[in-house]
Amino acid sequence: MAAMGNEAGVSGTRSAFGAGVVGPVYLTRDVPGIGGAIKERDEDFMVDEIPLYEPRGSGDYIYMYVEKRGMSTIQMRDVLAGHFGVAQRDIGHAGLKDKRAITRQVVSVHTPGKTPEDFPSLSHPKLTVQWIDMHDNRLERGHLAGNRFVIKVRGVTPTSVVEAQNSLARLSRTGLPNRFGLQRFGYLQNNHLVGRAMVLGDARGALDLMLGVGPVMPDLQREAREAYASGDMRRAFESMPKVFKGERQALRVLAGGGDHESAIGAIDATAAGFYISSFQSAVFNTVLNRRIGSGTLDRLVPGDLAFPIKSRDVFAVNETNGSEPELLDRLASFEISPSGPMWGTTMPRASGAIDETELEALASAGVTPEDLSACETRSGYQMIGGDRRPMRIPVVDPDVEGGVDEHGSYVRCSFELPRGSFATTVMDEVMKVPLGEEPGDG
Repeated sequence: MAAMGNEAGVSGTRSAFGAGVVGPVYLTRDVPGIGGAIKERDEDFMVDEIPLYEPRGSGDYIYMYVEKRGMSTIQMRDVLAGHFGVAQRDIGHAGLKDKRAITRQVVSVHTPGKTPEDFPSLSHPKLTVQWIDMHDNRLERGHLAGNRFVIKVRGVTPTSVVEAQNSLARLSRTGLPNRFGLQRFGYLQNNHLVGRAMVLGDARGALDLMLGVGPVMPDLQREAREAYASGDMRRAFESMPKVFKGERQALRVLAGGGDHESAIGAIDATAAGFYISSFQSAVFNTVLNRRIGSGTLDRLVPGDLAFPIKSRDVFAVNETNGSEPELLDRLASFEISPSGPMWGTTMPRASGAIDETELEALASAGVTPEDLSACETRSGYQMIGGDRRPMRIPVVDPDVEGGVDEHGSYVRCSFELPRGSFATTVMDEVMKVPLGEEPGDG
């Protein structure tokens, strides 16, 4: 990992946070992990999207429930756009689905004045249509109730089903820790550190982490990163593959003689915002780990801000209302959850000991609330305002089975999760081995 540029502003506050991505504290840590591997074959990872609503039968949008195999949602969108002769923006979907999998999801196609009968049947080796209908609005991101997963873990003995059952039963009772997985922190696993440097106004440190030589360095980027480290910005820009747009945007400015602040400012706002979001996510995971360690993930503590899953309108918990039977019933049914911080200037603050814990987690990253305010007002930086996030989510109708097929032994886990959740977070608790993540339905 490259050194941070502003020694007083960043390096002087390095802590365990700066050593890399904070690992999970498992809720099921007393249950042995079954190990193994997932996604060895497409058919080992199956996802069925649960629609939020049914199509009306008429309108300007064709609705289809499609099954794709070994294909990303973006690739699927491109195939459908070509088949119907529409622009990519005319294809709507509720969420992204895994590529290394067999997945089923609803998509919409804007075809005003036309019906499915006006188009030939879709024929594609990786894509089939399960049903087709019409509706009067576009399918937007988030328009799904959840997903049902069926996942086979390979490289395990069928008797491991006992440990898998115990882990899933615990998650079903208590809830799944709503942690951010490895994908949030990027292919270099340092997006949160880039975000921290940006929050602190350390443009040089952020660019060193984004562009410099480090322990994780893709072969495609090796020449560019070595050139950056040597100060040859022109060669760094020319050798950085075009697919890495944010890196090239910054290098273009540096190669033209611009300073580090200008280079950071040239990065696409969405990409820059994701770095800061990754920093917020790392602090959230730190608070979540402490909550799991204290055994209070499924409880409401005075000072908490309770998070209603549907309305998202948080409310304070105190000594009086925290023990009311109605509130406890809502907690037990997963209608509400304790919430954790996505730190920012508009984030509702907890109180008492809960607020102190959240402040300590922020301080462990070498950042203060004042730093967040300064980041928001600093020219060229856009701070995500901040919010609360539920600390747990329900795992619905879990089921486990051990068996053997033509590819060997396996443990099959099935369960349902609400939208915005990752199946790999569940399997991480079951397997207890590092699992990467593809885009989910956030």
